[in-house]
Formats: sequence, structure tokens, C-alpha cells
Amino acid sequence: MGGTGPGKSQDNHSQRGAAMTGDTLTDFFGDVIHAYTRADAIRDGVLVELPAAICQEAGIIVPVAVTAEVWHLIDPGNLDQMPGQSVTGRLWDLLWTFTVAARSSRGRHHSTVTYRCIFIVCREAMGGSAITENKTVTLRAVCGPGDQGEPVITIMLPWED
Repeated sequence: MGGTGPGKSQDNHSQRGAAMTGDTLTDFFGDVIHAYTRADAIRDGVLVELPAAICQEAGIIVPVAVTAEVWHLIDPGNLDQMPGQSVTGRLWDLLWTFTVAARSSRGRHHSTVTYRCIFIVCREAMGGSAITENKTVTLRAVCGPGDQGEPVITIMLPWED
């Protein structure tokens, strides 16, 4: 006899509960086929680990990495064309604006903070001259578990994972 009566619903819930009472996630899902760790991403250049010293100076006590696209904003390869710009200074701007945004969201218990940072960029104008301009970039910082379950922060562009 088919149907979705009260007795049938309880039976389905009991059966599902019994199937999910395995001792580990492996019992439920099976063996891991492939794992791509944060360490793998750093080794491959997908993420760039930031120096602990400057992170701590900005008030961040957990490891921080940025995506390769964000790193390209910090070190675009043409800083010599932008007076007063350095990798350290641009990195400080990125971390300080994150710290301010994170502090302003304190008490909300969010693991993701979206904020903006302004970078000076240089582009070539017609005739070959260099033009510098401000570029406001929206960034997303996510605090989550690292490879060993420790808290880590990853700063990325909004469309990146």
C-alpha cells in the first residue's frame, strides 16, 4: 500500500536516521577521491601566503592568503611607473582596510567580510604615455578552517572561491 501517511513518513525518517548514524563521514560518503588543500593552492600559486609580520602589525593573528588575482593588484609588475607605490605599502592598505571592515562588523559573527580598497593603477594612454588612476576594488575576506582545522583568512575578489 503506497501513500505518504503519518506512519509512512515516520518510517522514512527512521530509515534515513539509521543510515546517517555511521561512525565517521567516510562511513556515510565513502573514501575521499581527491583533496586539494590550502597548502596545495599556495604551492601552485593559486593562493599567495602573506607574511605573518605585516599581518600581525595590522592586527590579524591568523594566517592570511590572497588569491593570485588579488596579488596582481598588490604587485601588478609596473610599480616603477607609479611614484610612491610599493608592494609593502599596497599590502598594508589591503590588510588595514580589511581590519577596519572586520572590526566594524564585530558582534555580527560573520565568517565573511566584504570591503573595498583603493589601488593606484597605471595604464598606457594613446601615444604611449602612462596614466595613473585610482581603482576601487571590492574584496571578500573569508575566515574558515585551514588544512588542520585552524582558523585562516583568504582574501579574494567577489566572484572567486
